[in-house]
Amino acid sequence: MSVVLTVDGLEKSFKDKQVLKNISFEVRKGEIMAILGPNGAGKSTTIRNIMGIMYPDKGSITFHNHGEIGIPRHKIGYLPEERGLYKNVKVMDILLYLADLKNYPLGKAKTRALEYLKKFDLDGKENVSVEELSKGMGQKVQFIGAILHEPELLILDEPFSGLDPVSQEIFKQEIRTLANNGTAILLSSHQMNLVEEMCDRIYMIQKGQKIVAGDLNEVKAEYANFKCTIYGINSKEELESIPQVVKVEQDGEKSILFLKKEVKPASWLRELPEHLTIHELKINRISLHEIFIDIATDKQLMTEEEAGEENA
Repeated sequence: MSVVLTVDGLEKSFKDKQVLKNISFEVRKGEIMAILGPNGAGKSTTIRNIMGIMYPDKGSITFHNHGEIGIPRHKIGYLPEERGLYKNVKVMDILLYLADLKNYPLGKAKTRALEYLKKFDLDGKENVSVEELSKGMGQKVQFIGAILHEPELLILDEPFSGLDPVSQEIFKQEIRTLANNGTAILLSSHQMNLVEEMCDRIYMIQKGQKIVAGDLNEVKAEYANFKCTIYGINSKEELESIPQVVKVEQDGEKSILFLKKEVKPASWLRELPEHLTIHELKINRISLHEIFIDIATDKQLMTEEEAGEENA
């Protein structure tokens, strides 16, 4: 896939605090590239530098396939973390205004806007003022505004924040559809469970610096050991004595067995004692959230207080 955006050696400080340290990555056509990390890790600062809202102290940001110097804003869609729409303006008027800012044909924009309003369950809301919409509806309108002009690069900063599960699912489906149609997507989020379902590559940061990056499957193969979840009343001591088990966590009838990296699940299952009480059993790799906690704490990139908050 062709590279749409290259960020190379980005550094940024505010007064005496360095918030970005040698941030480098690429975003490619037709993929979802996710920046992961807890609040304050530097995700939004990175995006603001890319958008030209602020400027880096060091490093370069290159938009490929564009002869012009600077940011090709008409080719970029941006959903900021801080939502903001003119409250006393009608939905269609604000969408057409945003499309006009991108030099997008207004007739085409209106047709696409009506299609998206229907898709996002906002059919008939085009003449309603923004202030009459719920928070979730307003977020849908702003998302439509970010994609209406068919951007080549779509930047989403915490797109799932504040959405109910149904709306989250609609956003996930549309983001994946856009990627399948060739849009390069840079997605910033601390909701790693949602990102894990849809991203192709990840760039995980903590305290402004990279701690792991790469193809999602490769990252999980390298860092994510298997875990086995068993539902049934069993002794923790007996579960801990099973070969290749690193640790056991229990919550009522639920037991999670964390396994060593070299474990082959099919072979390991045959070593389970026959007398175990098993109402339900599943084996999968640990989540991106768990990977982040393991890596960040192992590299001492988090204080004990921060680690406690992340594990809470």
